[in-house]
Order: sequence, then structure tokens, then C-alpha cells
Amino acid sequence: MTILILFHQSHYRTFKACYTDQVCLHLGSEFPKLVSYTRFVEFFPSALVPLCVYLHTSLGACTGVSFVDSTKLAVCHNRRIRQHRVFRGLAERGKTSVDWFFGFTLHVVFNDCGELLTFRRTPGNVDDRAPVPQFAKQLFGKLFGDKGYLSQPLQEQLQRLFGVELITPRRKNMKQVERPLLDKLLLRKRAIVETIIDQLKNISQIEHTRHRSPVNFLVNLMCGLIAYCHQPKKPSLQLHKLPPTMRT
Repeated sequence: MTILILFHQSHYRTFKACYTDQVCLHLGSEFPKLVSYTRFVEFFPSALVPLCVYLHTSLGACTGVSFVDSTKLAVCHNRRIRQHRVFRGLAERGKTSVDWFFGFTLHVVFNDCGELLTFRRTPGNVDDRAPVPQFAKQLFGKLFGDKGYLSQPLQEQLQRLFGVELITPRRKNMKQVERPLLDKLLLRKRAIVETIIDQLKNISQIEHTRHRSPVNFLVNLMCGLIAYCHQPKKPSLQLHKLPPTMRT
């Protein structure tokens, strides 16, 4: 588990290079019983359950200000969808604002300190709003999302069942709602989620198309999320520096 998480914190793009060039050459004293790379890969499935448990102990705490968003996890290039077999029956075709993809969607919730609160993985064709009621069970206060989460029934459901206020931008052809100044500012700062997702993909490497089994895909995803949780400095809104009148 330590070696797997270390890879997602390193600058290496492939685990084989990290294991052979870094772990085997420089970390032999810390791991005296290292095996070959091929043998080590066979241990991946046995680490999945412990990684899931450890990830849930590394999650942050809700502060009353949360941000929800989703991102694609493509498992193959679009040209190879018909020939792809590893995730057949598991992954689905989905669409982002840029293009179609084949794979999964990762739904994530962060607090204003940039800490990961909860997450869900769904097939790529699942609506972004579908997992939100499950998220709300662990939250309180206000939940900010983009226009993809705009839904009056969903807002009423979260408010009625969990006391969570879902706040999203309004479309131009919709009647505007008067909001407190802090809510307007936080809606503008919602881009912090894009920064976090960018770090998850480019630093923690939660997405690539070289998976050879669904279990290895999950191991890669869990390790990437754990690596982000261990970052000493995360993107933060630093709301504690705001005047007390604005925080209330």
C-alpha cells in the first residue's frame, strides 16, 4: 500500500518506472523483502479492500461549505471503444462539455479547505445529479454546484430530508434569485473544484487508459485519492480570513 501510494505522489508516469528506478534502487533498506515487478503487480488485488478502508479514514470533515462536481474517467480511446473488452458491461459512453468518452464518472465533494469529503464512481452515462442525495447524508450547510446540478426538485429534496441548501447558478432565461453576498462570492469561487480535479488527474494520476483489469483500475483510483488527501498544501478558499460579518 505504501509503495502504491508513493507512486501517485511521485513524478513518474508509469508504475513500472517508479518501482524499478526508484523503489528497487533507493528504498531497499525501507522494504527489505522486495519482489520483482511482475510479482508485485500480482499483489494489486489484495490491496484493494485495505486501501478503501484507509481512504475513508483520510477524508476531511464537513465545514458547512461544500462543493460538488464530477469528472470523466476514460478507460480507452474513443477509436477503440468497439474493440475494448476489459470494462465491457461495466463502463458506458458518456458526454462532457467537450466530447464523448467511454468509461466512468467520478463524483466528488470537497469542503472550502480543499479536503475530500466523499466520492462516488458511476458509469459514464449516469446523470451528475443522481448521487447527490447520497452525498447529502454526510453534509450540512450549503452545497455549491455548477449548472449541471440545477434542479428544483433536487433542491427541495435536499432541503426537506437533510437540511442541505443546494446552490447553483441560474440560466439566463430563468428568474434570478436574490442571494446573500457570501453565496454569490462562493459561487464564483466554485472553480476551486476544477483546480482540485486537475491535480487529481495530473499529479495523482487517477485517469489513464492502460488498465488491464477492473480491480487494478479501482486500486489506481483509491491510491490517487489517498495521495491527494496526503498533500500538505491543498487549494483552499481561506474563509477564516474573511470578516465575521461576511462569514455569517
